[in-house]
Amino acid sequence: MREEYELEVLEHYDIEVRSTRKIRGAFFCDTNEGTMLLKETKISGQRAPLLYFVLDSLETTGNVKVDTPVFTRDGELLVNSRDGKKYMLKKWYQGRECDVRQEKEVLRAAERLAVLHRELGRISRDSEQLSSTALMTGRDPVDEIRRHNRELKKVRSFIRGRVTKNEFEYLFLDSFEKMYQLAEYVLKRMEESGCTKLYHDSVRDGNLAHGEYNYHNLLVTENDMAVTGFEHLHIGIQVHDLYYYLRKIMEKYIWKQKSGLKILEAYEGVRKLTPGEREYVGLRLAYPEKYWKTASTYYHSNKAWLPQKYVEKLELSVRQNEEKSAFLENIFSIGI
Repeated sequence: MREEYELEVLEHYDIEVRSTRKIRGAFFCDTNEGTMLLKETKISGQRAPLLYFVLDSLETTGNVKVDTPVFTRDGELLVNSRDGKKYMLKKWYQGRECDVRQEKEVLRAAERLAVLHRELGRISRDSEQLSSTALMTGRDPVDEIRRHNRELKKVRSFIRGRVTKNEFEYLFLDSFEKMYQLAEYVLKRMEESGCTKLYHDSVRDGNLAHGEYNYHNLLVTENDMAVTGFEHLHIGIQVHDLYYYLRKIMEKYIWKQKSGLKILEAYEGVRKLTPGEREYVGLRLAYPEKYWKTASTYYHSNKAWLPQKYVEKLELSVRQNEEKSAFLENIFSIGI
């Protein structure tokens, strides 16, 4: 029945839908205007026009392929289905997800990110609409790290109080001191750095960041690479996207220095990092983000059932620390 409701949403658009194919959480739609994607969204009615404005601006330049939303025949960007869900129809592309095992694609994605940042910067500078339209602002990175560290201590207190402990909890307690010392060290370095100034300058200038730039949101097409998944578009530090992308790739490459250096070179071949941006990326990489995130997810989960992936992720974050330390020292001159 739910699928019926979802497909009814397509009747709101002035397009001819030839066929649909259900995938995880969405529908591929073959239409007379090309491939499109119908997907449930949590974007508000206030944010949707701004998202359209930014993506349409990117698409108009022709420098970045993006998943621009499509208007209904009534001029709306969001459609509510009968079961109360909210949907958005977006332009899509024939292609496949970026393959992280292929270094050429990984470097191409880094270059594509730099182009995206350059174009988003142009939109921020040239558009009065952005200054008059509400847009989510990213968090002060130093405050964010402080919150993470407080939560790590909260998780430890919770686990210590458990009478019967599972494999994850023993592993967490065994590794906590070492990882928490690292977390506190990074916080101290960030407090003494220019990270807060970079954040406030970025907010003042209205710098736009993708918010979730990773290989899942990159489509390799016949002769290009499309960027999708702009739901977390916000004002903040642009190179947080680079940090996030680099961390996700380096975790899979076991912090291989040569690969990390190539990614940075690919990005800087299009857009040079300022000293403050390079410092920010290095310090964010130094923080044990995967350790914190895994512990936080576990703390807020149903403890009656322990997925093995929690244990594996925690083990990985601890095990890769030596390779990560060498990477940071040699690439960013950050000793941890």
